Amino acid sequence: MSKITSSEPQLDELETHLAGTLKRIAPRGDFVRRLRGRIHFPPPEEIASRLNDWRRLFIIFGSVISGMLLIMTIARALFHLFGRRNKGNWESGVG
Repeated sequence: MSKITSSEPQLDELETHLAGTLKRIAPRGDFVRRLRGRIHFPPPEEIASRLNDWRRLFIIFGSVISGMLLIMTIARALFHLFGRRNKGNWESGVG
């Protein structure tokens, strides 16, 4: 794969060309209304109440940490079981 390099004047020329080619358009009004209806931002009070729910936050955080530790423990056990078998063969010159 070749690396593309270009000088600063070439980039400026390309940006000027694209700025002239790509014109800004205004979206249709019904599209904007439908999009605004689909996007829902909760009120600030709801966001604040979610952040202040420390009990749920600690449960989620604890669950994530526990899951990570479980995955790491299983990975270490598998490495210990299968790694030892291969390691013994390598040391004895077999394999």
